Amino acid sequence: MNSKYEILYGHSFPVIRYNLNLGETLKAESDAMISMSATVDVTGGTEGGLLRGIARKLAGEKFFFQYLKASRGPGEVILGHGIPGGIMDVELDGSYSLVVQKDGFLAATEGIEINTTMQSLGRGLFSGEGFFVLEIKGRGIVFISSFGAIHIVNLEENQQVIIDNGHLVAWPSYMKYHLEKASNGWISSFTSGEGLVCRFTGPGPVLIQTRNPLAFKEWLKKLGLSSR
Repeated sequence: MNSKYEILYGHSFPVIRYNLNLGETLKAESDAMISMSATVDVTGGTEGGLLRGIARKLAGEKFFFQYLKASRGPGEVILGHGIPGGIMDVELDGSYSLVVQKDGFLAATEGIEINTTMQSLGRGLFSGEGFFVLEIKGRGIVFISSFGAIHIVNLEENQQVIIDNGHLVAWPSYMKYHLEKASNGWISSFTSGEGLVCRFTGPGPVLIQTRNPLAFKEWLKKLGLSSR
């Protein structure tokens, strides 16, 4: 257990309990705060101005961040996300960026910068994540959230894995990947229910989620519980 924080309550409904020192700030999604000590102040902002806020919105993220600062002494904050799924902490040392799919960012410590980047045309059209993804860089801790539990696929040098795009959560920027048909032919690919998949080549870890948000949305539609 890290002395600064804990991830509590398992894979389905986890929360982060984070201990802030006096003057320390934690950055999070705009509705992530569940509770905080009376010594902590919460404010909102776009980080980088209006254009970066708009870019985040296009990526499927919230327009604003929230900043939780221990202004009057040490304090505790509890953070969570709005869907049933996992939370994982990733430590960045500044030597690479972390690429994160939309809705995957939950919170980060000071020293972490979050940018929105555009994928190539082919990846944006067919990845299931759209044209934009998040690029997270710097030195510190990033908390990633998912739909379902988070599973790490660790690849050795030149080892490959094929992952359904709807299950991708995050991967380091140095990893090689490309999109391809799930089967040899287009008809077979789409009738199999997979369509396009992503082939990653190691070394490196790929974070995947055990549930597919788009599949869940289609299930809700069948029940008449979703109109979108």
